[in-house]
Amino acid sequence: MSKLTLGDAYRRFVKSLEQTHEHEKAMQVAIGGEFDAVGVIEREILIHYGLPPEGFVIDVGCGSGRLSKPLSAYLTGPYLGIDVVPELVAHARALASRPDWTFAVAAGLEIPAAADSADMVCFFSVFTHLLHEQSYVYLREAKRVLKPGGRAVFSFLEFAQPSHWNIFESTVADRGAEHLNVFIGRDAIQAWAAHLQLEVVSIVGGDQPQTPLREPLTMEDGTVQTGSATLGQSLCVLGKP
Repeated sequence: MSKLTLGDAYRRFVKSLEQTHEHEKAMQVAIGGEFDAVGVIEREILIHYGLPPEGFVIDVGCGSGRLSKPLSAYLTGPYLGIDVVPELVAHARALASRPDWTFAVAAGLEIPAAADSADMVCFFSVFTHLLHEQSYVYLREAKRVLKPGGRAVFSFLEFAQPSHWNIFESTVADRGAEHLNVFIGRDAIQAWAAHLQLEVVSIVGGDQPQTPLREPLTMEDGTVQTGSATLGQSLCVLGKP
């Protein structure tokens, strides 16, 4: 399945949500549940793994602004958010309300940034919907745009996590759907890192604490998380020497 086909499927999905939901809700539902809480967790992950306030972040698959919204209160440096759905990009731009930041519609698998320019490149819930070859190309791009010492952060699904099995089963049940849920083995990550000459800084399972929380986090059901949090997906951090 081509990248274009995947993008087209996602764009159709977002348009269908806009027909059945109020705009703000459609923009949140389009990228999954717990819009506000997950955005904070993603921000805290980047900070935990070394993002300075003045750093340059590239957010591949920025969606409707789940990360950029909370990140705008921390990051004084530049930000580039890209996504394949124009409506989501427009919403993220408006939500962040940062005229100094850049949002763009993704074109292919290229990251529109200069070599050795970024402190962090993140791919939250991106590789979960791409073929392995596409994820590898994106990581190659991440290495190109990262500064020496910069880091690439991505979430992924893996069979090693029992909690991810229901996602696999739902994909089997909906095997005629265009929407992909792709699992990545840790052996693949190790091989990709070796061939790209990237350091594996950390791999943390989706059921393990992935980042400390600097303040209590309230979920949509009213429960409060303290101490540490997880995305639910597994997490990998790669470093550029």
